[in-house]
Amino acid sequence: MSKLKLVTEGETHVVVTRHFAARPETVYRAHTEPELIRKWMLGPDGWTMTECINEAKPGGNVRYAWSDGNGNGFHLTGEYIALEPFSRIEHVERMHLPDPTPDNHIETRFAADGDGTLMTMRMTLPDSATREAMLATGMDQGMEASYARMEELIAAGKLAA
Repeated sequence: MSKLKLVTEGETHVVVTRHFAARPETVYRAHTEPELIRKWMLGPDGWTMTECINEAKPGGNVRYAWSDGNGNGFHLTGEYIALEPFSRIEHVERMHLPDPTPDNHIETRFAADGDGTLMTMRMTLPDSATREAMLATGMDQGMEASYARMEELIAAGKLAA
């Protein structure tokens, strides 16, 4: 059962929330440190991350690439706009499938919540057609598979802050 909750707002927004049994510092670091990202951001089982560039600073670049081992793959590029350590990340990203998608502006917040962290990711797409195309890819399934992997690593003490 997925712990990820995805809702749409208005014509262009997607809001994803998920709770993690870890401090905000741990969940934030898992999103910004390449050596940690490589451990969990793999998408569905059978996929691997073949490239992980993450320059976690305003103006810094992001580039991730994935492969399913059968000749299929895609990559993502982006730039950071702002970072508030352990509480907020703002960036722009685009998927290359192989052509680039329109920019997706993303603000992710990490808030202490009981014994863990509530992550809230708000995506802003340029129009409703782009949003619907993104949702049609089943991106929430890949996200939840990755987040479940992160949660396993947290439980095993492999992502502790």
